[in-house]
Amino acid sequence: MTRLLPYPLLALSLFLMWLLLNGVSAGQLLLGAAVAFGATWAMRALDPSKPRIRRWRVAAILFAGVFVDIIKSNFDAARIILLRSGRARPALVHVPLALRDPTGLAVLACILTCMPGTAWIEYNATSRELLMHVLDAEAEEYWGDLVKQRYERPLREIFE
Repeated sequence: MTRLLPYPLLALSLFLMWLLLNGVSAGQLLLGAAVAFGATWAMRALDPSKPRIRRWRVAAILFAGVFVDIIKSNFDAARIILLRSGRARPALVHVPLALRDPTGLAVLACILTCMPGTAWIEYNATSRELLMHVLDAEAEEYWGDLVKQRYERPLREIFE
């Protein structure tokens, strides 16, 4: 299977995304399959390391938690911006990380950047410290604990 389709999960996700964006018809099924097949072979030429997901159950729980957090963060950011409550205190927060896996770090960057009010700014690999921007820095310890407990701990279980 890996010789014919080097990245089956990538092919499946590209195929499903193609169908979601373009609708389901005989032509779209064929075209989506061709795009997914071609993209996986192009990816093979890049030769990226294949991440190994060790705990799928933890990944599903993390996904659900991130989904809820994104919805909450949307409401919080909208309240701060639209109501102009004056309590917004933007800041740059330093968070020490124990996560070393490159895929885990990339997923963490996506999680933090997807949430309104937060952004991944920089990661220093030598000191293993994340610099992130937050829209409302109530307490720097709060954001550090949030990233470490809610996101980094499950990502370490999944990828390390």
